[in-house]
Amino acid sequence: MKTIIGSSVLISLVCVIVVRVLIKVVNWVWLKPKKIEKLLKQQGFSGTSYKFLFGDVKEFNSVRNEALKTPMTVFSNDYFSRVEPFRHQLASKFGNEFFIWFGTIPTLQISKAEMIKEALAKTDEIQKTKVNPIIDKLVPGLASLEGEKWAKHRKLINPAFHMDKLKLMVPASRDSCEEIMRRWEMVVGERGSVELDVYPDIMQLSADVISRAAFGSNYGEGQKLFALLKEQIDLAVSILYLPGLRFIPTPKNRRFRKIENQIQSLLRAIINKRKQEIDAGVAVKLDLLGVLMGSEAQSAGDSNNNNKQQQQQQQQQQQQQHDGIRLSLEEIIDECKLFYYAGQDSTSTLIVWTLILLSKHQDWQVRAREEVYERFGNNVPDFQGLNHLKTMSMILHEVLRLYPPAFQVIRSIHKDTKLASLLVPSGANITFFMHHLHRDQQVWGDDAEEFKPERFAQGISKATKGNNSFFPFGWGPRICIGEKFAISEAKMALSMILQRFSFQLSPAYVHAPYTVIFLQPQHGAQIILHKLI
Repeated sequence: MKTIIGSSVLISLVCVIVVRVLIKVVNWVWLKPKKIEKLLKQQGFSGTSYKFLFGDVKEFNSVRNEALKTPMTVFSNDYFSRVEPFRHQLASKFGNEFFIWFGTIPTLQISKAEMIKEALAKTDEIQKTKVNPIIDKLVPGLASLEGEKWAKHRKLINPAFHMDKLKLMVPASRDSCEEIMRRWEMVVGERGSVELDVYPDIMQLSADVISRAAFGSNYGEGQKLFALLKEQIDLAVSILYLPGLRFIPTPKNRRFRKIENQIQSLLRAIINKRKQEIDAGVAVKLDLLGVLMGSEAQSAGDSNNNNKQQQQQQQQQQQQQHDGIRLSLEEIIDECKLFYYAGQDSTSTLIVWTLILLSKHQDWQVRAREEVYERFGNNVPDFQGLNHLKTMSMILHEVLRLYPPAFQVIRSIHKDTKLASLLVPSGANITFFMHHLHRDQQVWGDDAEEFKPERFAQGISKATKGNNSFFPFGWGPRICIGEKFAISEAKMALSMILQRFSFQLSPAYVHAPYTVIFLQPQHGAQIILHKLI
């Protein structure tokens, strides 16, 4: 009798558990999405109808893959239909603000500058999206942290990007550019001109600058690291994401984990080498790694710095010690990985799109070269001079407007949040595209699709008519910490290229912008280089 009662109780308990699980599953895959869909439509926010479990994923991927098979037939700065063809189709029906479904999660596309700035300012309610752990692993550290932990890392890393530190990184940028220039001059040889896909060299240039300036490692270490990162990114994009699938030992998953272990080992070696130098009392560089490790030691190359700067650095170190800001080894590795990847890709794409647009617009190439010659002649550019290149700044701003490295920003809603008059429910995502923000004709005029650097002649505020709708490096508390570093590196590289070469687009170049996290030329950047000196 007791056995029967015990069995009945166990069966009842199992039934209760199964029913509860089923209720949660039904709520996850159907009831909650339909409830959110109804709430959004009641507020007048249009979008696609929710489809069971997968939402719009299948159609989104199908349309995108088809679009990427064919380059653009003409050179145009209006490439949204190629990069985001599914959303482009929906925009003709709903306008620039609507929602679509990635699985059971609705993603609201917003386009108004004020709403976007409000979203970027609400860092408690609206946070970084973590939907795909495979992709999230590529951008760890500061980019993925929230709350107090983010504030701690940001406070520690900020000093590495102060103007005095950027000055110290200029020689590393110069040396890296010199290597690329010598290589191009050898390829050009006596012929005086050559057709070359410059994108791989520009990526290598940025990789080398990060290795030297940010971490003090030799180029061999940086080269290995970037090769592994590139393969890991390609794998991450090709792996179909479903919850739990990454734990299955498929060939791609095993390779992804093996690469991750190799990256961790390389970074550990760089960090341990620096630690040994610090422990041995060897003078180390004031670079990003030194800041991450809490080291503010003077480098031998800084012996000419004045006492005031040394005192400021000592005070900074004492303040950090007082605040107790220290990172664990794993945290340092994550931050190193983030800056290796983000620092290289964002800067290399900025430089390569600038070369492409200056190849297309020879008048601006001539103006930029004249300014560089006027400022530096044939001498190596210096930090102070780079900061006074007005025409170059105008050109870079216009390139960032038309071809921003971070093409899309996406955030998760962690609790019901008001954005303007719209109530965005918890569990939804919001996204916005720089393309829409930077092409708004009410702000930029009827020529918003055209390359016209002169619009920035009197600064960003004047160009945006005071609307502050230009932020290619983000906005608010989480604005990109490496913005000044990227601009400084781009100015150095472009100045040295303009001093030695004129260039034009090759007939072999095909215009095919696409995104793999950052906006890139899918088929490279074939340019004809003509040697000047």
